[in-house]
Amino acid sequence: MRLLATFLALLLTIGLAHADTPKRKVIIDDEGFALMHLMLLEAPDVDVLGITTVSGNVWANRATATALRGLEIAHRTDVPVVQGATYPLLNSESLTDRWESLYGKLTWKGAWMKQWVEPTQQSTPPYFGPDDPVNLPEGNPTTRARDEIAANFLIRMVRQYPGEVTIIAAGPLTNLALAQRLDPAFASLAKELVYMGGSLNPRQMLDNRAAADFAREFVNTPRREFNIRFDPEAASIVARSPWKAITVVPVDPSTGTQRSRSLLDRMAKSASPDLARFIAAMEPGFPLWDEIAAGVWLDPTLVTDQQTLYVDYNSQFGPGYGDMLSWFAPYRPGLGEQSATVIRTIDAPRLEALMVRLMAHSVKK
Repeated sequence: MRLLATFLALLLTIGLAHADTPKRKVIIDDEGFALMHLMLLEAPDVDVLGITTVSGNVWANRATATALRGLEIAHRTDVPVVQGATYPLLNSESLTDRWESLYGKLTWKGAWMKQWVEPTQQSTPPYFGPDDPVNLPEGNPTTRARDEIAANFLIRMVRQYPGEVTIIAAGPLTNLALAQRLDPAFASLAKELVYMGGSLNPRQMLDNRAAADFAREFVNTPRREFNIRFDPEAASIVARSPWKAITVVPVDPSTGTQRSRSLLDRMAKSASPDLARFIAAMEPGFPLWDEIAAGVWLDPTLVTDQQTLYVDYNSQFGPGYGDMLSWFAPYRPGLGEQSATVIRTIDAPRLEALMVRLMAHSVKK
């Protein structure tokens, strides 16, 4: 009897300790709403303080509407959405056209993209201007974004919770660069930065048409990646900021992953009915770029190879504009670049299993 009482007391102690464990605070900085957001929203030990939006794949107004609507579908309208920068710091559509006339066509230009340079399996999103009305396929949101600027929100949160806030950024780094310029203590007050962007030397790992299409982008330009290329100056500012810790997820580990129809079906089957419909409607074929960033933060054991590198980004307007620069410690130039943990490979099947498992939490609400 005494043994049983001791055992029950131990269980109670463990349960209370778990209940008292604070949730990990995170802000998502991105230009949309997809599986990465759902992973973080459904993780039971994560407190999403907000979503800040930025122009990149789409304009900031469209990213904001998409995030608001996604949160409605996920029944998480408690999470604030704060719109950020519409334009990069210096780069522009006309400047990009000028660059292409000198150095050749870019594979992807995000909000400035009108059509693919050559045929691809993926659909071409319609072209919009930065102020065009937004009409989402899944319906427009009824909720509204916070009346605040993303950079100010980011600063306010890291000052409210010093040393506690992780920022997971999966788009151009314009908002973070603005925050750092407005408040030089911004980066040092955050807990860490996890960023999906940059490229080292990616290789095609999967044998299908979609994988071949995406790998082709890096054959001649292995160091160029869209998030950085859209706003190279912002990326360089952020790379040189005094973060306590930086994790960089370049393109490289994504080539062994894919948002396949099978994965979407498994996630939809695990999710609540509303999320299931949302997930099932997603276009398959894309690498799991952003999902890797969320996954390795949620479960660092997914990483199978990583390196410590000093990282910066080329902001000189030449053929390498926006390219990722990296050095081992003895070779770094010492111009303010910071040490970063750079993810090289991950366990893709375990990432998929995590994604499916997290969707089951939406059913328990």
